Amino acid sequence: MALGARLPVVKKADLHAGDRVIVTTRNSTYMLYVLEDGSFWAAGGWFDRNGPSPQRVQVNGCTFGGRAIKTDIVAAPGLFLEFDNRVTTTRIREAKVLRGDERPVCH
Repeated sequence: MALGARLPVVKKADLHAGDRVIVTTRNSTYMLYVLEDGSFWAAGGWFDRNGPSPQRVQVNGCTFGGRAIKTDIVAAPGLFLEFDNRVTTTRIREAKVLRGDERPVCH
């Protein structure tokens, strides 16, 4: 069974420069702004508590809580978001994409 068949996901391939992804986890809310090179400006949650915020990061992908990682996914409810600075979020509750032209798309 494919992950996408059960969970609504935000895939890296579906994002474009200027899009924003709002990720609500069990403990925090993160705002990810997509940059031209596929990296992100990340603010909220750990970044606001530990500075600097925003911080330029890569999204490694999402996990179910173990070592296996889905590298093509930025966010999916029920999974954990992992950044390249070794920060892993608490379980994702919701992810919303705001397109660069301001049209909200909910996942």
